Amino acid sequence: MGSFSELIKSFDKTRDYMRDFFIYGCKVRQDFGRKSARTYDDEKRRVESWLGDSLRYGTTERGRQVSISVDSGHVAENPLYRAYASKSFTDNDIRLHFLLLDLLAEGEAFGVRTLTERLAADYGAVFDEQTVRGKLREYTAEGILIKEKQGRSDVFRLTKHTPQGLCAAFAGLSDALAFFSECGEFSVIGHTLLRAAGLRNDSFLMKHNYIVHTLEDEVLLQLVQAIAEQHSVFVEGFEVQDEALCTGVPLQIYTSAQTGRRWLILYLPKLRRFRSYRLDFIRRVKDMGACPDYAHYAEMLRRNKDKCFGVSFGSRREEGSRRIRMVIQADPLREPWIPERLEREKRCGTVTRLDETHYAFTAELFDPGEIMAWLKTYIGRITSFESSQTEERRFFSDIARMHRMYNERGVQDADLQ
Repeated sequence: MGSFSELIKSFDKTRDYMRDFFIYGCKVRQDFGRKSARTYDDEKRRVESWLGDSLRYGTTERGRQVSISVDSGHVAENPLYRAYASKSFTDNDIRLHFLLLDLLAEGEAFGVRTLTERLAADYGAVFDEQTVRGKLREYTAEGILIKEKQGRSDVFRLTKHTPQGLCAAFAGLSDALAFFSECGEFSVIGHTLLRAAGLRNDSFLMKHNYIVHTLEDEVLLQLVQAIAEQHSVFVEGFEVQDEALCTGVPLQIYTSAQTGRRWLILYLPKLRRFRSYRLDFIRRVKDMGACPDYAHYAEMLRRNKDKCFGVSFGSRREEGSRRIRMVIQADPLREPWIPERLEREKRCGTVTRLDETHYAFTAELFDPGEIMAWLKTYIGRITSFESSQTEERRFFSDIARMHRMYNERGVQDADLQ
């Protein structure tokens, strides 16, 4: 029987478990059906070892639930970064790491053959040249080593640009790393550099720090690389429907300022339409090579995104855009914040002042349902609402249902008095 290890071989698998069981917190042990219950117990122990006091335990009718509970505005370091530092390694990996860095510590440059011979002579560590070459290539790609030409051969030396040295040489760099270690996409990079310099973030706390989205950064990196190179991608989602698997052209990443959620805007050539996918619903991304029509699809998105209030491009059943028009009443002298808010939050819509106290909001949208929640925040000021028959019926039905709900509550309160 294999022994338990906190180290992981596949970050994708760990992200999968953390998403379903510890972030959303909606599944319990009996819902785990991929492998044995022992596998779930091992993953749970790994997460507990990384997150420690950040886990919350609760008991429901379905069983014991474990979830991550963190006040992101009061933590200086995202605890989920620890999952990135848990990759497994072989005995040869760890031996070569220390022995090669020790050989190159004086700043001299050596070729692959010389390093292989010195590993055997100085440390009694016998490796074939191909193994040493692979490790040198890996460290060169990561910036630990620098490859130079010496005659016809390649030689390797230790880079002089270390996080400690750079932070000492440039005033304010450590503060910049501390800030970006908790701010924005790929902040795990800033955190890694900060820890490599022997420093910690003790200066910044982020009020709205969406810490769980760091688990999407690996998927995000693959997508932004595909966008930069104008490639198509194969996307595998977590859903079980047919749409869980698709091949399309990634065009843009949208980020919600309200929730921090990130969305991929994908064009599906077979369906000839745009779709949006939440990044935390994407399990895997595979590059499918160059897309010759990429510029054409990007231009199509530029023309169409002005008809999206959020990230929805409508359903296949209802093609084309639909018009919405709402008129509200507000006194610009007594309550100037109302027209100011309407103008500030209109997004793709237009605001027209009709008279001294009436303002019209108009928009052409693929999915009017996206805007309904925002429109209803003006209830009590809306004097007219116009749209398609379906949207009008939905809007006034919601108003009538809310009226009945509050009216019944008012009657009950009166009876109690």
